[in-house]
Amino acid sequence: MEASRKSPGPAADRAFRTGVRAAAAGALAGLALLYWFEVLSPFLVGVTLVVLFPVYMLVVASALSVWLGYDRSAADLRRVRRTDASQSMLERESP
Repeated sequence: MEASRKSPGPAADRAFRTGVRAAAAGALAGLALLYWFEVLSPFLVGVTLVVLFPVYMLVVASALSVWLGYDRSAADLRRVRRTDASQSMLERESP
């Protein structure tokens, strides 16, 4: 059985947040440039923001999570067992 991987640290958290912000800023800047150069009409800009932008952000977040090590498989999960120390007071006092 393969050893369980460590969870990503604070540097990966910051990289994820920075990557998502950079992707959003780049997409919005590109959309603004297309509108500025009159390639897109205001209607198409609205449709893009409402329909395509959320899908793009999901793809970016998924790619970043895999790249930074946030992806987990079922093999990484461990069974949780209750120990005496974690039982409540009522469970310990009952016969």
